[in-house]
Amino acid sequence: MLKAHFEKKLPSFDLEADISLSNGILALVGPSGAGKTTILQCIAGLQTPSQGEIKINDKAVFSTEEGINVPIRNRRIGYVFQDYALFPHMTVEKNVMYGMPKKDNSPNKVLTVSNVLEMLKIEHLRQRYPNQISGGEKQRVALARALMTEPELLLLDEPLSALDQDTRRTLQQELLRLQAQWQIPFILVTHDPQEAEMLGDQIIKLDRGKQETIKMSDKLNETSLRKIK
Repeated sequence: MLKAHFEKKLPSFDLEADISLSNGILALVGPSGAGKTTILQCIAGLQTPSQGEIKINDKAVFSTEEGINVPIRNRRIGYVFQDYALFPHMTVEKNVMYGMPKKDNSPNKVLTVSNVLEMLKIEHLRQRYPNQISGGEKQRVALARALMTEPELLLLDEPLSALDQDTRRTLQQELLRLQAQWQIPFILVTHDPQEAEMLGDQIIKLDRGKQETIKMSDKLNETSLRKIK
């Protein structure tokens, strides 16, 4: 569960975020410069809000009132960047392993590299390099790396924007399947209202830091009834 209520002063406007998400996918939609990526970065810890509070599973990761600002490495948040940010000198396997905590001796470890590669249908690519795979495959590698952190929340910053239409449709379905399987909140940034409507259990429109929340008819209660092809 994510609860975030914060403000961030930007050069041309003040960003106000008020988000509550227990499960499913929240789509942030709006024009360039509206504040969508800033919201993701504040939640992740890449930027610091001017004031407010951010809680993940009832634990504060940021609070001006309590003086809390948990470092990004300790927030258990997966982040998929728009350009995927893969390391060109590393194989697919090593890129994915980079998402693992540096020290993880937990006997209850859920995911292995093989698990997540098989889940995303890229196991056969494990010894290839980023320049040897397609855009859709790079997106899956970036998702795999984010999932290896075993996150409590997954943030996706326009991960499908650079893909061709057919690949984009396929990976939209992949995101729906992945969220239904993983059962953690996703926040997706997109410029595309149709993509937001297709993927979003909730949609927030942003314009110069101001948000308008659109509730889609009982969709949060129907997540388990989605037809995932």
